[in-house]
Amino acid sequence: MSDSVLEKIAAIELEMSRTQKNKATATHLGSLRAKLAKLQRELIDAAGPKGGPKGEGFDVTKTGDCRVGLVGFPSVGKSTLLTKLTGVFSEAAAYEFTTLTCVPGVVSIRRARDARARAGRDASARDD
Repeated sequence: MSDSVLEKIAAIELEMSRTQKNKATATHLGSLRAKLAKLQRELIDAAGPKGGPKGEGFDVTKTGDCRVGLVGFPSVGKSTLLTKLTGVFSEAAAYEFTTLTCVPGVVSIRRARDARARAGRDASARDD
């Protein structure tokens, strides 16, 4: 199967190299590129899955007003900061890449809400 796919890819690439590039041939070249991408995808899929097993995802459902991700160099205190702010346990050790999965946590900022409410009251008092 891969021999016929490779032959088709070679034929399409040859046709693309021989086709002039201008407005009249743009649609034809686009369809050739689409066919080429499809054949390359078939070739990759036929090779089989690569890599190890799929791990846990890093998508966390949004709760509250926003989502924040901590990104940085290894062993700089991201997990420690997360543990202190949220109260959620995140493993921290003296070696790199201790935390390999997403650790969701919620930070409650009551003072920020109070300040926002106070700012709203102050603005309404100024409008009077």
